[in-house]
Amino acid sequence: MKVGIIGASGYTGAELTRILSRHSEVELTVVTSRQYAGKPLSEVYPHLGGISELFCENVDTDELVQRADLFFTAVPHQTAMEIVPQLLDAGKKVVDLSADFRIRRADVYEKWYQIHTAPHLLEEAVYGLPELYRDKVKGARLVANPGCYPTSVILALAPLLRQGVIDPTTIIIDSKSGTSGAGRGAAVGSLFCEVADGFRAYKVGEHRHTPEIEQELSGLAGKDLTVSFTPHLLPMSRGILSTVYAQLDKPVRPEDVYDVYRDAYQDEPFVRVCNPGVFPATQYVRGSNFCDVSFKVDTRTGRIVVVSVIDNLVKGAAGQAVQNMNLLCGFEETMGLLGVPVFP
Repeated sequence: MKVGIIGASGYTGAELTRILSRHSEVELTVVTSRQYAGKPLSEVYPHLGGISELFCENVDTDELVQRADLFFTAVPHQTAMEIVPQLLDAGKKVVDLSADFRIRRADVYEKWYQIHTAPHLLEEAVYGLPELYRDKVKGARLVANPGCYPTSVILALAPLLRQGVIDPTTIIIDSKSGTSGAGRGAAVGSLFCEVADGFRAYKVGEHRHTPEIEQELSGLAGKDLTVSFTPHLLPMSRGILSTVYAQLDKPVRPEDVYDVYRDAYQDEPFVRVCNPGVFPATQYVRGSNFCDVSFKVDTRTGRIVVVSVIDNLVKGAAGQAVQNMNLLCGFEETMGLLGVPVFP
């Protein structure tokens, strides 16, 4: 199957190229970039030397749709909503990695982002977290790939909310991310001297992933939820660690909670539940599509503490996008994604 990447020169686009290069059922036929038009992608990203011979192009949609059957749109929000309707009208399938189609209600999206110019597609778009919506993804033509922070948080909490283990009104989320989550664009906050040897919170109480997290957790809880979410920037290139706190709905034994997670994820190829007493770390999922999850029942406070880790560029972006593509196209879900994490 012929696939294209719109916005290939960002970190996510480069990661998509890397993953798709080892996928046996697809051919990457077009990659676009306005900034690097005319340059080989392997010049923009030297690690792709000998892997991709494609040149970055800046072509209009009419030409694009002649070049591929499925497109990944790895462009900023607002840009995606301008391109995606044209791709769908041409009969193409789309996995969108922006935020433009993740929020189901236009008024909520517009409160956190800007005016939505394609609200008619919000109801159709399938939120692409396979562990929750696998069957819907299979029949979709537009998949909204989840954000990186929401992926780590939702997978951490889904089993507990489904089984009523916690009081959903008490959720507090503390997340840390590597700097690649901010993208490749030049910004003072991402400079080496601004990040190295430091650790800080940012967008406290106002991060745009908040409504996405609340939307999905509300669906799992069966009622509208408001959560406290604070992201932090770590002095490393990639990886997310989320620590989530919630009050237990009633006293539970740790072994019973472990059974809840095991039952929820035992058939999931990319969620690994750590053994009791073992907590995950970002270096153990680096470069992979895995999400590792563990928990601690704090009997002293009556709370549960859940820790989850992902690679923000893989399970948090490009890897999950390929996982969704596999489901959309009837391929084996794990195809191209079974690489072992890179450690150390």
